[in-house]
Amino acid sequence: MNRVVVTGLGVCAAPGKNAADFSASLRAGRSAIGPLTIISTDALNTKIGAQVSDFDPATYFAENKIGLYDRSTQFALVAAREAIAQSGLQFRDGLGAKSAAIIGCGVGGQATQDENYRRLYAEGAKRLHPFTIPKLMVNAPCSHITMEHGITGPSFVVASACSSANHAIGVAFQMVRAGMAEAAVTGGTESVFTFGTIKGWEALRVMAPDTCRPFSRDRKGMVLGEGAAILVLEPRERALARGAAILAEIIGFGSTSDAADIVLPGVDGAAGAMAACLEDARLAPGEVDYVNAHGTGTAANDATETKALHRVFGDHAKRLAVSSTKSMHGHTLGAAGAIELAATIVAMREEFIPPTANYTMPDPQCDLDYVPNETRSKSFDVAISNSFAFGGHNAVVAVRRA
Repeated sequence: MNRVVVTGLGVCAAPGKNAADFSASLRAGRSAIGPLTIISTDALNTKIGAQVSDFDPATYFAENKIGLYDRSTQFALVAAREAIAQSGLQFRDGLGAKSAAIIGCGVGGQATQDENYRRLYAEGAKRLHPFTIPKLMVNAPCSHITMEHGITGPSFVVASACSSANHAIGVAFQMVRAGMAEAAVTGGTESVFTFGTIKGWEALRVMAPDTCRPFSRDRKGMVLGEGAAILVLEPRERALARGAAILAEIIGFGSTSDAADIVLPGVDGAAGAMAACLEDARLAPGEVDYVNAHGTGTAANDATETKALHRVFGDHAKRLAVSSTKSMHGHTLGAAGAIELAATIVAMREEFIPPTANYTMPDPQCDLDYVPNETRSKSFDVAISNSFAFGGHNAVVAVRRA
């Protein structure tokens, strides 16, 4: 079995359109949640989100390509370019056939779908652009990454709602660890700010009207976000041999299914995924320093996750630093695990714990150290990142300082 390391990391999200800006925002504890401006909110109850502001596709793509890419694909390509450039790998020199591209995406090209439904149903359009389906399909971001970089090995998208990216990273990790791939480009992407998508989320009555306050007693729900994060994984020995800079080591992955309720989270499934991840990583609970929590800001999720942390970590739970970076970049659904693992890795490298922003008051059901509001300067060596999804899909990734 290979030890698996991260040699490239790219981010395009609300707190920053590259990894350096993203890290700086987290360190400052700045929440990127604010008024939505990229769509009209006149007929919406939800007026806020964590949008990637001032994102001009023409800055990144040739004019004849922009029409082929949904916004979710654009984010993925920008993040992949940064990650692959940092890794120094060249997939067109023969490595591409031995490499994988595994991307998480929960809902795919929502902007493309919403716009075309509007044309069909509101305007009575008789025909649509011939590339409508290739543009909106959920696997489009992965396909365009392979085409742009010459990756001809296994490639596919994992869709498990809010656990999509963690599942994708977990599969990519397992492939590289087992020698099925010499390298993997993995992560997640999502863009959901459309009228129809937000209306659907409003119907669930889980959306906060003002901001996201994970684990706070007065939390009112989740806030959507958008963006992408991409990682390059490869065997540690290969990275050392070519003199690559190692950003972190992925050491474990755990996944479970609640098999109980389509929307309500379960303690058993969440705890089982964390326990499986620790077992896979050969970690004792007391060796974990930090948990990047799923922490959506809903009443049910935050209390359930806290109970699961107590169950898995026992007395050590009180000594854990636990934070939800969704309070700063929003809930990015299928991209959440990737953006949150990126947050964990940059924080580990720069020796700080990102805060849970917008926190106001403790909740008796949420009684751990949530690093409220202010970044904590602290070196840590081992962390896990949690993703728990609608449908009961749970996925947890463990990472260690390189």
